[in-house]
Amino acid sequence: MSDTQAHFAVLRQTTDPAVVDAMQQLIADGHDRDLNRINLLDFSSRTGLDQEKVISGFLHASRLGLFDMSWNVLCPGCGGVLDAHSTLKSLRHDDYNCALCAAGYEASVDDLVEVAFTVSPRVRRIGAHDPNTLPIWEYVRQMFWSSGIELNEDSLERLLKEVTLESLELPAGEKALLSLQLPKQFLIVFEPVTHSAHFFDVQGEPTTERQQFSIVFNKLQAPTGTTVLRPGPLRLSLDNQTDTRVLPAVWVAADALHELLGKRKPILTAKRMLSNQTFRDVFKADNLTVDQRLKITALTFLFTDLKGSTALYERVGDLAAFDLVRAHFHALLEIIASEHGAVVKTIGDAVMATFIRPEHALSAGLRMRAAMKQLNTERGKEDLIVKIGIHEGPCLAVTLNERQDYFGQTVNIAARVQSLSTSQEIHLTQPVMESAEVAGILDRAAIKPIQKEAALRGIADKLVVYEIPWSYC
Repeated sequence: MSDTQAHFAVLRQTTDPAVVDAMQQLIADGHDRDLNRINLLDFSSRTGLDQEKVISGFLHASRLGLFDMSWNVLCPGCGGVLDAHSTLKSLRHDDYNCALCAAGYEASVDDLVEVAFTVSPRVRRIGAHDPNTLPIWEYVRQMFWSSGIELNEDSLERLLKEVTLESLELPAGEKALLSLQLPKQFLIVFEPVTHSAHFFDVQGEPTTERQQFSIVFNKLQAPTGTTVLRPGPLRLSLDNQTDTRVLPAVWVAADALHELLGKRKPILTAKRMLSNQTFRDVFKADNLTVDQRLKITALTFLFTDLKGSTALYERVGDLAAFDLVRAHFHALLEIIASEHGAVVKTIGDAVMATFIRPEHALSAGLRMRAAMKQLNTERGKEDLIVKIGIHEGPCLAVTLNERQDYFGQTVNIAARVQSLSTSQEIHLTQPVMESAEVAGILDRAAIKPIQKEAALRGIADKLVVYEIPWSYC
């Protein structure tokens, strides 16, 4: 048995068999490009497999060395990869710049950082493992653009025919001259290896006189800027002063290019990965550094606490109380994972969890209440009373006490909202209630929340909250 076969045998102990089968088929039959920066949401859609099972499977496979995981910072304008990191620790919280779009962006983990997987060279060697050997358009497709760009064979052919005036491969240390006939358009000289661009605003009356322009590619300063030229002939001088080849191309920045770059498909974001229970369990060592902080524009927090746990220990004894509390934790943690959430930490008898979307948190909260009711019914006593609060808002992903955690007023409010419950109520804030999906869950369950204002400790202004009474369990 080869090492790869042995690793897949181990993988089957933790991963859905259908997911493992799909992985092995992809490795055996897929094109090289299919095994580079695999978009797990697209893989799930094409194979008909559950997204959470696919994500979990690839995480376990990555831990075994079958795939390499990368955290890619994306440009929201063109979908290009501005930087690629093998670990979460390498992500910066400062701005990243896109030469193609001539704009800078902060690496928000909501939508601007994708998590993708590439087959390990020990399993199968593909072109992307040696990117300098890729043909120019395969380099653009596989190395520059993210897994969220819908660039199939038809759209690639259109890129070549309708968008590209000229392109070439320029080896390290060499020069080239391009003779172009400039149309009255806005043009981009884009080079994906150094991620550099220069813009030609071609306007005015046509000329028959040859215009000249020079661009130097180096690793010190990427060429950028805009030059006004007239329609007509241009001699473009290109000088590669880097130690690797460059792949400059002249593109027409018209509707065809914008249409091609506008075709997107969903990606697995860093925000979703950080709220994935398998990632938190399997990649505990891949926390942010102490000095890192990554901005998240919206994340849903759910806090629970077990009411009267001290009295419970006094009432039923340490052994029985311990078993009850453990059963309570087991039920809550299982529900959180099944509703696409992740446990950040437990604090005494309390749980802090995150969810990508508020409706997942509400579904989890309703199921938690039902689970506690079932446990109490089995015992014939109302010993387990769980208080739940849910809030959504911006926050920072940080490391606290050697654990990937979250910081900010959103976290504080979520914790305080939970404390409003006196029995088995669930309290929701206004941002949660504004979700159409949350409203749909409440309507289908015929739940009518009670609106009220609440003063929260440490929060200056009163907050509008919504109570879901115990009678709706």
